[in-house]
Amino acid sequence: SAVVTRLMSPDDAVAAGALALFGEKYGDEVRVLSMGLEDDTDYSVELCGGTHVNALGDIGLLTIISESAVSSGVRRIEALTGEAARLWLGDRDSKLKSIAAVLKASPDEVPERVSALVEERKKLNRELTEAKKTLALAGEGGSATSSDIETIGNIKFSGQVINGLNPKELRGLIDESKKKIGSGVSALIAVNDGRATVAVGVTDDMTDKHSAVDLVQSAVAAVGGKGGGGRPDMAQGGGPDGDKADDAIEAIKAHLAG
Repeated sequence: SAVVTRLMSPDDAVAAGALALFGEKYGDEVRVLSMGLEDDTDYSVELCGGTHVNALGDIGLLTIISESAVSSGVRRIEALTGEAARLWLGDRDSKLKSIAAVLKASPDEVPERVSALVEERKKLNRELTEAKKTLALAGEGGSATSSDIETIGNIKFSGQVINGLNPKELRGLIDESKKKIGSGVSALIAVNDGRATVAVGVTDDMTDKHSAVDLVQSAVAAVGGKGGGGRPDMAQGGGPDGDKADDAIEAIKAHLAG
């Protein structure tokens, strides 16, 4: 259908129902476009926004390539038209066929196959997390310097470094470790992508002598972090130097010995 162009004042444009879907400051005259018909009325009446065609068909192929939030209640749509749209769709088709070839599936089967792979990955990650938790509770899979319960002065201490453990699992493991030692201090350090997350637990009968907050802050400093907090019986913190996780265990032991 034809695109009808009219020049009018901003107030007249608003009165005619024109929409301004972009942020601009207007002068005394604006360019208003009317496009399409529905029930003998214009389907779309908008300020120009840079649209210069005689008919909607001049735009040719149009494909939306993204949409995003601009502000509350306002979303931005980005699209390509004409030859640019054709080339973009051709590139997407080529990529889809490449993915299908890797998956040994047809292009139509790609969404289902990808969903299945994502679910399988989640399942394997859950199983791996459970295996690491089991190893941690068994006193295995961590640093050779800190896997056994030892006595420092008259305090039982269990410290362990576990590579690849999800930091979210530390609190639960600390609780289990505290039950295992009965009375004393437990420390676990999860190392992921070079970063160390430290958790320290102190059994209730020991919190009047040693605070988990003080102990975790000693460990956090050793791995290049600052602070760390929580409660006297449980505290957590972290730092960027995961390769110094063993030093963090030693810092806790030194704090207990001092």
